[in-house]
Amino acid sequence: MTTATARVGMPVEEFEGIARDTAESVKLELVGGRVGVKAMPDGGHDEIVVWLLKEFVRRRPELSLYPERGLTIEQYRNGRARPDCTLAPEGSFAGHGEWADPAAVLMVVEVTSFDPDTDRRDREDKPRAYAETGIPLYLLIDRDRGETVVYCDPADGAYITIVTRPFGKPVHLPAPVDLTLETDALFGWVR
Repeated sequence: MTTATARVGMPVEEFEGIARDTAESVKLELVGGRVGVKAMPDGGHDEIVVWLLKEFVRRRPELSLYPERGLTIEQYRNGRARPDCTLAPEGSFAGHGEWADPAAVLMVVEVTSFDPDTDRRDREDKPRAYAETGIPLYLLIDRDRGETVVYCDPADGAYITIVTRPFGKPVHLPAPVDLTLETDALFGWVR
C-alpha cells in the first residue's frame, strides 16, 4: 500500500466507479473511510504470495488462495479491500463481480510493503476492518519486523487473539484453516 490516502465521504457506488476506471498499475481500497492506493508489489512480495499459493495447493487442495480478490468489508463504513490473498473454498467467488461478499472467506493475508503507510493500514485499519467483517483469520506477513502475526477470534469489531512469531519459527493457522507453516523461506524476501 502506498502513502496516497485521503479521508473521503463519498458513496460506495462512486468509489467503485473510480476504482473500476483506475489504471491497472494501481488498485484502490476504501478502508476506515479512507481511499488508499495499492501499488504494484515488489519481487519479494510476489515471491511470498507464490510461496503461500504453493503451500495451500500442496497441503489444502480443497481451498483456493485468491490474489487481490476484491471484498466488501466493514459493516458500518461499506469498505472495499483487496487483500494480498484471500483463502476460501474452491469456487467461492464464481459469479461474483469485482467486489465479493466475504461470507465464504476463511482467511485474508497481507504482506507488508516497504512504505510509511504500512503501519497504519496493515497493522491497524485492516485488522479492525477484517474483524468487524467477521473474517475468521487475518495473517500479516510483516517484512519490516521479520515476523508473522495471526489475528483470530473476531468479536465486537476486534480480534481477541493475536499471535506473533518471528520468521524462522513455525506459525500455526488455527481453525478453520488448521495448518502450520514453516517460515524459514521468508528470510529470503526481506531487506
